[in-house]
Amino acid sequence: MPLIRLDVIEGRSKEELKTLLDAVHRAVVEAFAVPERDRYQIVTQHPPHEMIIEDTGLGFARSQNVVVISVTSTQRSDRQKKEFYNLLVQKLGDQCGIEPNDIMVSIVTNGAGEWSFGFGEAQFLTGKL
Repeated sequence: MPLIRLDVIEGRSKEELKTLLDAVHRAVVEAFAVPERDRYQIVTQHPPHEMIIEDTGLGFARSQNVVVISVTSTQRSDRQKKEFYNLLVQKLGDQCGIEPNDIMVSIVTNGAGEWSFGFGEAQFLTGKL
């Protein structure tokens, strides 16, 4: 049920975007133990001048391959978050050739009542999920 938004610099092919989305989904499934069809992803591509992603003073550079991943989810443990970050770096590196310094992640948490998957219902609150 996490909603995943990816912001990237434009220029990737459909195949590259699919590989990117698949890799992120695998990390979500493994780290957060969500069902396979619990997949909600949105990609937005930007011209390079629309993304300024610096290093917060940590001393590393970013490239045009930078990916900003925003996750909206119910609460996850610190262990799950750390595993997710680690799996992202592994999978995006292995499958997409993205370097660890080009991966930025933000997780925003909310509660069960903040989700409706359709039909104007809060499925977590009605007991359907």
